[in-house]
Amino acid sequence: MLIKDAAAASGLPAKTIRYYESLGLVQSRRADNGYRQYGTRDVERMQFLARSRTLGFSLEECRSLLELYDDPGRASAAVNELARQHLNELDDKIRELNAMKHTLTGLVSRCPGNQSPDCAILDSLAHG
Repeated sequence: MLIKDAAAASGLPAKTIRYYESLGLVQSRRADNGYRQYGTRDVERMQFLARSRTLGFSLEECRSLLELYDDPGRASAAVNELARQHLNELDDKIRELNAMKHTLTGLVSRCPGNQSPDCAILDSLAHG
């Protein structure tokens, strides 16, 4: 199938498919006319990448997951460890986002939000 068909089947934009191909995450074959050709297995890999990215895995983590997926002798412990590491990173990000939200909530509550030039948000940004 052509890239537009692979894009429709995988849910990825053609531009993303070309980018993943440039990184070696997806491969295509070239038809005599130079057009990229993809098979069912290629689309499955694209879907795998799309779902992995939806869960927030980095491109390098996706590469590792694909390598594990392609290895019939893999140990599920390796997959589990990679996922646990990612989960820990997500927990760290959630804590950071909650701290940012808490700080910004406090600043918003102290800014009068009226026609006055006084603003706790700008003061905090300017002076820490």
